[in-house]
Amino acid sequence: MRRKIVAGNWKMNKNVIEAQQLMIQLLGYKNENKTNCEVWIAPPSLYLMMAKDIFEKDEIGVFSQDMSEFESGAYTGELSADMLESINVNGSLIGHSERRQYHGENDESCNKKVKLALDKGLIPVYCNGETLEQRKAGQHLDVVKTQTETALFTLSADEIKRVVIAYEPVWAIGTGETASPEQAQQIHAHIRGIIAEKYGQEVADEVSILYGGSVKPDNAKEIFSQPDIDGGLIGGAALKVEDFSKIIEGFN
Repeated sequence: MRRKIVAGNWKMNKNVIEAQQLMIQLLGYKNENKTNCEVWIAPPSLYLMMAKDIFEKDEIGVFSQDMSEFESGAYTGELSADMLESINVNGSLIGHSERRQYHGENDESCNKKVKLALDKGLIPVYCNGETLEQRKAGQHLDVVKTQTETALFTLSADEIKRVVIAYEPVWAIGTGETASPEQAQQIHAHIRGIIAEKYGQEVADEVSILYGGSVKPDNAKEIFSQPDIDGGLIGGAALKVEDFSKIIEGFN
């Protein structure tokens, strides 16, 4: 059975008091409600240790929003996999579209990060997806195929089963636009098919693929009901426990 996951990417939001309050609210919700999926958050790096203290029984997974491709050294402002592992963080987002857009990340660097995360026992959440221009040009299937192969296909079969993929159509992030459930399913099935061609269907069927394009309380259930969509990577709606909890309940 593939793991079902709803993960919240907080991006650069919340001061320390607001972050603590939201974590406590999420913990209360998780303790009071049976959920049919794993719940993860990726808060700003400043709050990772606080999150691990609050979720001391691992009720909610704690992920960084990025990590360095280098093990250590003179890389000011970076977080290493060893640092994350030392505070028992569960894993890291890798290759988010905003990291690609604003910080020049590419799939070659993502490949190094994914390998390093796996070597350190962390869960890499590898993000990919096409821009609006690529979608309009009919290149979306090829773009996602190239991204997946470049970033992941140096991994062994056992390693790729430990990767979580988050498909995020860049044109549907923070725009209010949402791929239809059918559009999202098409790409998710495409990604799983690419993995199956390389590693076999049995391996592909173990890889969780999340949808990262403007999932909201009112569309979560329909999106999560698609056969190849195993959950969501949630942005703005993860910043309010009322909205995030309703998305989690999309698996009920």
